[in-house]
Amino acid sequence: MITNYPVSLQDLHQLDNLDLIARQVVEGFIIGIHKSPFHGFSVEFAEHRLYNPGESLRSIDWKVYARTDRMYVKKYEEETNLRCQLVIDTSASMYYPLNAGSKGQVAVNKLNFSISCAASLAYLFRKQRDAFGLTLFSDEVHVHTNARSTAIQYELLLSHFRSILQKKPEQKITRLAAALHQVADHIHKRSLVIILSDMFENVSVNKNNKNELFEALQHLKYNKHEVILFHVVDRKKELAFSFDNRPYLFIDMETGEKVKLSSNEVRKQYIEQASAFEKQLKLKCQQYKIDFIAADINHHFKQVLLPYLLKRSKLG
Repeated sequence: MITNYPVSLQDLHQLDNLDLIARQVVEGFIIGIHKSPFHGFSVEFAEHRLYNPGESLRSIDWKVYARTDRMYVKKYEEETNLRCQLVIDTSASMYYPLNAGSKGQVAVNKLNFSISCAASLAYLFRKQRDAFGLTLFSDEVHVHTNARSTAIQYELLLSHFRSILQKKPEQKITRLAAALHQVADHIHKRSLVIILSDMFENVSVNKNNKNELFEALQHLKYNKHEVILFHVVDRKKELAFSFDNRPYLFIDMETGEKVKLSSNEVRKQYIEQASAFEKQLKLKCQQYKIDFIAADINHHFKQVLLPYLLKRSKLG
C-alpha cells in the first residue's frame, strides 16, 4: 500500500494555489512509491537522464550530482517523446455532491477532484518534458488547446482550471460522445488521451447515447491514440446508492427534473442499472484496448497518478 502523502482530500481548501497542491501531491506520491511494494518502479523525471561516459562534462547537472552522487545531464525540449491530451468533463453532474464544505474549505466533488488530478498530471507532464494539451467540455467543447511542452502551457492549464473552479454550477448536460469525436478529429499526432468524466449522458436527450459514446471511444482508438478513461464517481452514493431509508427529493443536476421518494423504493433497481452500465463500459473499454480506471472521489489521487505512470512506462 502506498502511504505518506502530504496532501489529503480534505486539503482541497488549497485549490486557490493549484501549483502548490499539484507539487505536493506528486512529490508525496513519489515518496510513497519508494516506501511501498512499488519501490522498484522508476520515476526519473525526463528533464534529466543518466550521464553516458564519453559525453561532454559541460552537460552534467552538478547540483543534482551534489545531492545524489550520481551524474545526470539535462534533457531539452526536442527530446520530448510523449504527447498527452487531458479531456475533462465540466458538465453539471460533475459538481456532485453540492454540499458546502466547512468554513474556509472546499467540499470534495467530482469536478474539483478531477481538476486536482489533472493539475497533478500536468505537473508530471511538465517535469517529464512531455507535451500536453487540454480539452474542457460539457454540452459542447469550451476549451481545446494543442499539446505543447512549455512552462507557459502549464500556467495556461492552471489558469483554465482556476476559472472552472470559480464558476457556479449551471444546468449543462453532458455531450461526451460529441466531445470525444471532436478530440479525435483535432489531434493530428498520436497521443495519450486521458479522460476524466462520470460518463453520465442524459438518455432523455439522446436515446442512442450509449452506442454513440462507445463509437466515440472507438474513434479515438481508430486514430491510433492510447486512451485512459478515469470513471470519476462518488461510488458510495452514485453506484451503491447508500442513502438512509427516508424520503428524499432527488434533483437531476443537468435538467433540473425532480422526484420525491424513499431510497428503498428504487435502491435495488438503481444499483442493478448502475452496475450494468459500469460493466458494459468496462467490457467496451477492454474490447477497444482502453484502460478503464474507477476513480472514487472519496479515495486518494494515487488512483489516477499510478495508472498514468504505469501506462507511460509502457509507452516509453
